[in-house]
Amino acid sequence: MKRYEYHRPRSLEEALRLKGADPGACYVAGATDVMVRVRAGDLAPTALISLRGVPELRGIDFGDVGRGARLGAATTIGEIAAHPGLREAYPVLAQAAAVLGSVQIRNAATVGGNLCNASPCADTAPALLVLGARLRLQRPGGHREVPLEEFFRGPGETCLARDEVVTQVLLDPPAAGARSAYRKQGRVHMDLAQASLAVLVELDGATCRRALLAAGSVAPVPLRLKPVEALLAGTRLDEGVLAEAGALAARTVAPITDVRATADYRRAIVGVFLRRMLADLRDGGARPARRPA
Repeated sequence: MKRYEYHRPRSLEEALRLKGADPGACYVAGATDVMVRVRAGDLAPTALISLRGVPELRGIDFGDVGRGARLGAATTIGEIAAHPGLREAYPVLAQAAAVLGSVQIRNAATVGGNLCNASPCADTAPALLVLGARLRLQRPGGHREVPLEEFFRGPGETCLARDEVVTQVLLDPPAAGARSAYRKQGRVHMDLAQASLAVLVELDGATCRRALLAAGSVAPVPLRLKPVEALLAGTRLDEGVLAEAGALAARTVAPITDVRATADYRRAIVGVFLRRMLADLRDGGARPARRPA
């Protein structure tokens, strides 16, 4: 592996200036994804710009449920999983964070990196999609906000311009009475997801007023299951509806066959997960994010 210049800016302004002076440089935070790609020869930056020492990118701003939450892009996955306020208000996100990799990886990997890598199997992406997350993108002299659903363009591709960096993940307050859960299936413990599913429902008894569903590892990008959401809205979650929703979910996804799983297996997992998760949420509980291997 070739040698690189390594920069450690102490402010967001300095980081943007370094990137502007060297457009071929690559931002890194936990580097759990970037360095794998560098070692494999899939990425050849001219320099590495570490964001770990930039205070504007760290921390979780969560005062109360009514104000929503702001997550610094360089906040670690471990910090998200351990935050008591996030676990209570956004359980789907805390569950997704808790099953990402190992303890060591969670303590290094960041939420911004997990999203910017734009992997279809990114654990935090389905959870943040059902939460309606927005990303704040900073560039020299200005910024913009982008819904997460519009951020992903394809495997490894996002809408980020060359002079932009993700600084925050923004979450609206959770709807009163909303219930949510995340599950993933891997070949072994700590594996990448063969398929994953995030579910958020607003219920009136056993009737679903609103459903938000997103799946990972079953399409070129993390995918909202909008046809299934439309099916569930306003319906009573009886066994017939759950079976219909699971079958529609399996038809809605567009998986591939690779070394981790076949396309048919991924479709089946999404359908099974959806039926079970809806039943659990309807009945007031939720199963663990991932079964033990």
